[in-house]
Amino acid sequence: MDVHRRDVIELGAAAVLVAAAAASHFADAEPVLSFVLAAIAIAILARLVGSATEQLGVRLGSSIAGVIQSALGNLPELFIALFALHEGLTRVVQSALVGSVIANGVLVLGIAFFAGGVRNGTQRFDSPRARMFATLTTVAAAILAMPTLAHAFHAPAAAHSRSLSLICAGVLLGLFFLTLPGFLAGGKEAAPSPARWTLRATIVVLGSAGVAAAFVSDWFVTALRPATETLGMSQAFAGLVVVAIAGNAVENVVGVQLAMRNRPDFAISVIMNSASQVALLLTPVLVFASLFFATNLTLVFPTLLAISLLLTAGIAALVIYDGESTWEEGAILIGLYVAVAASFWWGA
Repeated sequence: MDVHRRDVIELGAAAVLVAAAAASHFADAEPVLSFVLAAIAIAILARLVGSATEQLGVRLGSSIAGVIQSALGNLPELFIALFALHEGLTRVVQSALVGSVIANGVLVLGIAFFAGGVRNGTQRFDSPRARMFATLTTVAAAILAMPTLAHAFHAPAAAHSRSLSLICAGVLLGLFFLTLPGFLAGGKEAAPSPARWTLRATIVVLGSAGVAAAFVSDWFVTALRPATETLGMSQAFAGLVVVAIAGNAVENVVGVQLAMRNRPDFAISVIMNSASQVALLLTPVLVFASLFFATNLTLVFPTLLAISLLLTAGIAALVIYDGESTWEEGAILIGLYVAVAASFWWGA
């Protein structure tokens, strides 16, 4: 096992920052301080998971590694959502779930395209596979938006929003399991160098960082509400932007790293896997799980939230469909995300 000095520094920094975030949380420190420490801890954990995921990709191929990494990256969101549902914060959960799909499908993809394009020029990727990711995410966005549209247009189904939400959630879960074998299949992407870590060490680092990220994200959300009140931020904006980006910090770092290293197929696999897993797996699981909470979660979102989801998913698909990316396309996607995020600063 070839462990570099940088690896040791990253592991040590992650341990120190997680400990600092824990101390701040359990000592009931000032909310903004707890908020900042937790955010920094999540970022360093994301960096650590990024290094381990690349080692896993060398051994298993980008397809399988992308699915595994996305699942680990979405663990914090699962814990965040369950905690928020227990507290009755359904609007924060809805905004965070939709925000995760938008952040990965537009912001993170845009940053990856921009950074990869500036460093490597035009990048080309496996367009049939990328088109499948884009199509699936767009279809999932349409299904997620259906209960909202029925409510907004006063359709007869609006009176049965709970039942319609459960049906849509069931369809999303079915699509996830039907398409999963296809995403797991595929050959290895050519790697720039052999794996430096043993498989056991890679799995231990991935698992430990994923669990730590889940706990730190929980502390992050605990400090989020009072911190956002201090900063004058709406709950809708906090869920759509702050919680979504923090919960997807792993994909934010990993996707950009891979694009800059001229591995666009692996980058898109990681980024779009996360977006599709939130839409097809995490969201419907939470809809069904909410049956056991006092506050039920439905797919009837604020209308602007549903429309933003549909628009961003469709535009991201248009950019991906040609099988290549440039820094200009990345800038376009980043600009779109800024406009969407700004529209929620004052609330949904």
